[in-house]
Amino acid sequence: MNTKPLLVAAMGLFLLGSCHNHDAHDHEAEGHDHEAETAAHDHTDEIVLTPEKARAAGVETSVIQPGSFHQVIRTSGQIVAAQGEETFAVAPVAGVVSFRRKVTEGMSVAKGNPLLTLSSSNIAEGDPVTKARIAYETARREYERMKALLPDKIVSEKDFQQAEQAYENARINYEALGGSHSSDGGELTPDGVTVAAPMAGYVKSLLVKEGDYVQVGQPLIGISSNRRLYLRADVSEKYYNQLPRITSANFSTPYDDKTYRLGELNGRLLSYGKSATDQSYYIPVTFEFDNQVNVAPGAFVEVYLLGATEEGVLTLPRTALTEEQGSHFIYLQVDDHGYKKQLVTVGGDDGERVQILSGLKAGDRVVTRGAYQVKLASASNAIPAHTHEH
Repeated sequence: MNTKPLLVAAMGLFLLGSCHNHDAHDHEAEGHDHEAETAAHDHTDEIVLTPEKARAAGVETSVIQPGSFHQVIRTSGQIVAAQGEETFAVAPVAGVVSFRRKVTEGMSVAKGNPLLTLSSSNIAEGDPVTKARIAYETARREYERMKALLPDKIVSEKDFQQAEQAYENARINYEALGGSHSSDGGELTPDGVTVAAPMAGYVKSLLVKEGDYVQVGQPLIGISSNRRLYLRADVSEKYYNQLPRITSANFSTPYDDKTYRLGELNGRLLSYGKSATDQSYYIPVTFEFDNQVNVAPGAFVEVYLLGATEEGVLTLPRTALTEEQGSHFIYLQVDDHGYKKQLVTVGGDDGERVQILSGLKAGDRVVTRGAYQVKLASASNAIPAHTHEH
């Protein structure tokens, strides 16, 4: 029996099966590669960051839910001293300024603390303190002489009363000129007219310097108690119809990154203007508040006027947003290791939270602190990130 044809046929079937298995293996491998490529493509927009690295970078997240939010008018304003909280030490006489101590803006003073002396000793009219002191001492001696003679009827009651009146007038004049009692109740001094702090507080402004000549009534030093302050906001005329709905305000200063709430500073709305002035297109809105946070009077501030309350509003803290070329972005946490950059449209801003009009929905978990750290991790691997390679 000739077995050669059978052997050739068997070999052909074996080779055919081997080729089929090889093709199937190649096809399966290609399928796995395609799945891996698809998976990789699905993660191209994901920023991968391990929980450990996120904590080290100060990244915090929150699930966002709708809440209440005020309508906001954002504008500029100024902090000014409230009425009765600021006064000036003025010159009771004309003279040359000589500081009794080192006086600087911002230093604290107690009521009655001597600040400077005004001397007129080298002025043609003469030193008024010296002349007042001489008149006072002369009247005092005459009063004491007549007082001793009165019991013996050597002087009349009328002459004694005139001497007593002259003495009192001279004394009042001398003490008023000098303000010359020291802060501890010491003796009067003839060095010049002492100008003391008219109230306790701090030195807001120095209007004179050593050696200046001043006239009677000229302001010398501004003193502010700094306890109660005004916040004056300048509002554009286009918001005039919204002013009756203003209830409170927040403000931020240029020298720190904090936002202050008037509601937490015993603040209240005092008034708002009913029209703009001829010199300005802005309407003033004035609040009063306790200076519990050491705000400097005179500072210009960013003001967020709070109006009617709206419900069901999605908001985020300002720290959740980043800005690129005028567009605002947030970072959503998609899983334990992953974050996603999201474009959003913003609305009102009250200095602490920002209304989100689009790009965010209730239930999203958002990076509320450390957003820039996540951005850096995406852009330059500033924070070493965990990858999904295993």
